[in-house]
Amino acid sequence: MAASAALVLMAAACIAARAAQGQPLVPAVMIFGDSVVDAGNNNYLFTIVKSNFPPYGRDFGPRHAPTGRFCNGKLATDFTVENLGFSSYPPAYLSREAAGKNLLTGANFASAASGYLDRTANLYQAISLTQQLENYREYQRKVENIIGGRAKAAGIFSGAINILSAGSSDYVQNYYINPLINEAYSPDQFGDILIRSFTSFVQNMYNLGARRIAATSLPPIGCLPAAITLFGGGSNNCVDRLNSDATTFNKKLSAAADALKRSHSDLKLIIFDVYNPLLDLIKNPGNNGFFEARKACCGTGTIETSLLCNARSPGTCANATGYVFWDSFHPSEAANKILADALLLQGIELIS
Repeated sequence: MAASAALVLMAAACIAARAAQGQPLVPAVMIFGDSVVDAGNNNYLFTIVKSNFPPYGRDFGPRHAPTGRFCNGKLATDFTVENLGFSSYPPAYLSREAAGKNLLTGANFASAASGYLDRTANLYQAISLTQQLENYREYQRKVENIIGGRAKAAGIFSGAINILSAGSSDYVQNYYINPLINEAYSPDQFGDILIRSFTSFVQNMYNLGARRIAATSLPPIGCLPAAITLFGGGSNNCVDRLNSDATTFNKKLSAAADALKRSHSDLKLIIFDVYNPLLDLIKNPGNNGFFEARKACCGTGTIETSLLCNARSPGTCANATGYVFWDSFHPSEAANKILADALLLQGIELIS
């Protein structure tokens, strides 16, 4: 842990030195995927999967107000954007803030309950990854109009870091609860379907000029409080079969990324490992300043998320800093900070 902390400090020092000139380390940041990175796009959708109400956001910013982030405060991507030297976060693409010069430093296209599989998003009336890509195409046209043509905008598109978080909703909110899918495909076969979507997404982004892409691995989905409640058979322990599915998928994801890099020599593509850093927080909470890793802060901490995590949820903790999870699916701000530090180390090559 000490060695890891030293590496984080060294990496942060190097980045800080480069950012001290007053300019971010990259021209823009684009964010795609699911609720782990959604900064408020679902606020503008007809969906039950929202978090634009208290106690969500109670520790976010000076107003301590909900924004549509599924957290008590900052997301891991918020910390990442700060680490890159930006003074503001990429605006949710459907928001009024996503206009004019605000677009020149990026945008957030993510949608809670989305995934690699468009059918997952459709179940919850979220923005599918296919539609997120279409929104990005539209975004590019807007930037070209603002900056004066494709040639001038190309540097923004090629220099931007593109972050994708997907897969958890496909398994937890679709595959495991949907007999039409889990009786037709084994977890391994389902993973192959998702990998094809990942490969297609990266290829499409590459064709649109993106050259720096990071995708997150699956987390230990068997350790999410809601997953333990739903699939743990009364146990308070992580569900091993779900974690096994996650590790199998993550190996496929890494192999697919390697194949894409072999096909495109100028593509910087990394897979952020969130599985092991989050598992370490869950298995060894005390080593990282936490005291609760089974139950989330909101409500009973076992099942509440989205509409079930609300201002009237009984039992919500007063201080989330000791909790690994904020609601039954999503890490707390304190955990997100530690995860972001881990991503900082892994992502150095994206800014080199």
